[in-house]
Amino acid sequence: METLNNRSRRELLDKLLGNSGVVIGSVILLIMILIAIFAPLIAPHDPTETNSTIALMGPMEGYPLGTDELGRCLFSRMVYGARITIPYSILALLVAIIIGVPLGLLSGYYRHLDSPIMRFMDILMAFPGMLLAITIVATLGPGLQNVTIAIGLGSMPAYARLIRGQVLSLKTMPYIEASISAGASDARIMLKHILPNCIPTIIVYSMLEMAWIIMSISTLSFLGIGATPPIPEWGALISTGKNCITSAPHVAGFPVIFIFVTVTGFNLLGDGLRDVLDPRM
Repeated sequence: METLNNRSRRELLDKLLGNSGVVIGSVILLIMILIAIFAPLIAPHDPTETNSTIALMGPMEGYPLGTDELGRCLFSRMVYGARITIPYSILALLVAIIIGVPLGLLSGYYRHLDSPIMRFMDILMAFPGMLLAITIVATLGPGLQNVTIAIGLGSMPAYARLIRGQVLSLKTMPYIEASISAGASDARIMLKHILPNCIPTIIVYSMLEMAWIIMSISTLSFLGIGATPPIPEWGALISTGKNCITSAPHVAGFPVIFIFVTVTGFNLLGDGLRDVLDPRM
C-alpha cells in the first residue's frame, strides 16, 4: 500500500510539473511571495519617505520605477504593496472558505437545512459580487480590514453552493452508505469521508477565486473605501496615479502591471490544477 501511495504521489507530481500552467503560475506567485516576504531587503528606500524635488520623475538611478507625486520611491511602494495586497487577499479567501465550506457541507448532507441555507445563498448571489462587497463595506465602514471581510463574505456563497453540489454527489457513493450502515456519526462521515474528497475542488476554485479577490480589494482601495494613504496598497497607488496619468503614466502604470502579473499567476495555476486534478478534463 505504501508503494502504491508513493507511486500515486510521483505520478501526481509528474503531472503537475508537466503542466505549463502550473509551472509558470507557481513561478510567478513564488516570485511575488518572495518579494512580499523580503520587501525590507529589496526596497531601496523607505516607502513613506518623501522628496518633493524629485516628484513625478521617471525611472532613474536609485529609483528603478521612478517616483510618485510626493517624490516617494515607486519601486519601494510597489514592493511593500505586495505585503498588503497578497496577505489581505489570502485572509479574504480564508473568510470565504471558513464560512462557505461548512455551510455547503451542512446544506448538502442535511435535507432539512438545504432549503433555508441555499435560499439565503441565492439572495446573496443575486447581487453582483462587487456591489455586495461595497454594500457590506458601507455597513461596516471603510478600511482595509472591513474590505477583507466584505470580499470574503461576497465570495462565500460560491463556496457554499460548490461544496453542496459535491456533497450531494458524494453521499450516494457506496463507501458513504457503508459508513452509515456501520454506525459512523454524521460528523465523522462529513469530516473524514466527504470533506477530504472536496479538497481538490476547493484548491482549484480558490486559485481562480484569488484573482477576483485581488482585483476586488484593489478596486475598493481605488475607490477610496479600502486602504488609505500612505498605505502603499496597489489599488490605492493606481488611485493616486490617475491624477497625473498624462504627465507621469508610470505612477499608475506599474501598479497595474503588478496586479496583472499576480492575477495572471493565480489564473494559470488554477487552470493548470484543474487540468491535473479534475478527472473529467
